[in-house]
Amino acid sequence: MFLIVGLGNPGKEYDNTRHNIGFETVDYIADKYNIDINRKKFKGICGEGLINNTKVILLKPSTYMNLSGESIVEAMNFYKLKNEELIIIYDDISLEVGRLRIREKGSAGGHNGIKSIIGNLASDVFPRIKIGVGQPKGELVSHVLGKFNKEEMEILKEVIEAASIGVETIIKDGTKEAMNKLNGFKASNIE
Repeated sequence: MFLIVGLGNPGKEYDNTRHNIGFETVDYIADKYNIDINRKKFKGICGEGLINNTKVILLKPSTYMNLSGESIVEAMNFYKLKNEELIIIYDDISLEVGRLRIREKGSAGGHNGIKSIIGNLASDVFPRIKIGVGQPKGELVSHVLGKFNKEEMEILKEVIEAASIGVETIIKDGTKEAMNKLNGFKASNIE
């Protein structure tokens, strides 16, 4: 079993913002695998289904980004999951829009959602898929809470699909295989 978590902030005002790309990716995976995310549980909303004949729980924490770890640790304790059965999908400002990177472990890199998860799990070893949202040109908070433009939205469709392939690969063949397959990924419509 795998717990697949998209990070983001609850509420309409955060839809289509850079910080919510994790939520959008989990919604895409839910549609692709016909999984309803409609149960309120674990300080979030979740749904369960199958990917590659493996049971998965899709989770979108409702705790706001900075407290994401509280939701995740509740779900992990409930299902008695190990860290390698957790996949976190989130925004990364150090990657340009159109890129993604998969890692088995690592620091929070200044990301408060990841900082919360590391704090709650007391470990930085868990698979994660980072989706590039670009470097801020101005202030960080207004950048990550800003919306994508039309051009970026087109690019992100491809990246979200690649992230879903990353999830499938981690489940079927492990994180290392997913890293080998996708860490050079670049959306076709970026220079």
